[in-house]
Amino acid sequence: MNNAAPAPNRPRGRPRGNPPTRESIVSAARALFLEHGYRRTTVRGVAGAAGVDPALIAYHFGSKKGLFADVMQFQCANALTVDAVLSGDPATLPDRLIDAVTDLWEDADFRQLTTRGEEAAEVIREYLERELLTRLVEFLGGRDATARATAVVTILGGLIYTRYLNPLPTPAALTPSEARHVLTPALRAALAPRRRTVAATGAGRRGSPARVAAQSGLASSMPPVRPPLS
Repeated sequence: MNNAAPAPNRPRGRPRGNPPTRESIVSAARALFLEHGYRRTTVRGVAGAAGVDPALIAYHFGSKKGLFADVMQFQCANALTVDAVLSGDPATLPDRLIDAVTDLWEDADFRQLTTRGEEAAEVIREYLERELLTRLVEFLGGRDATARATAVVTILGGLIYTRYLNPLPTPAALTPSEARHVLTPALRAALAPRRRTVAATGAGRRGSPARVAAQSGLASSMPPVRPPLS
């Protein structure tokens, strides 16, 4: 009779990720991307610097491009901490949004990482869409939250493009404080709740066409209503 103990059941599927291992890989990759650039940094080199098997990089990130995206996301999250930006005084939210963007892009290491062209631009687009825009919609709330958040992200995206990615002379010459001064009014307007137009609200109520036209400011252009001939 075989009295050997049965082998323990092993869970199927991939092993769960170890956050410290993932963080050590991202940290090692960031240092190598900054030192050697994207092309000259290899998965094997990152694995050696992090002290892990190269297969772990494939497991956690899929590829070198995926690893680079994670490094960029880490940089974005470190500088543009959405929770911190949204948790302050609502009156100064436009200032904090602009400061967060300029603080991120004025960082020399981040600027060096963004020279990786399309890969960097893709990460930035995803961060603005999935992190900042989504969180702004939740924060603002209400029927027009998506429109307001979209306007804010569009303004900030324009700042990034015209000042850093494809700089125009005038925006690029501004200091961060000058950029804040110039763009704060536009952001404040974008964040403000939208008012329903009188025409839109009046059209949904019962009343004569003349009354609706009068409420919408068009009464003066309508011909007078004459009583029917007897």
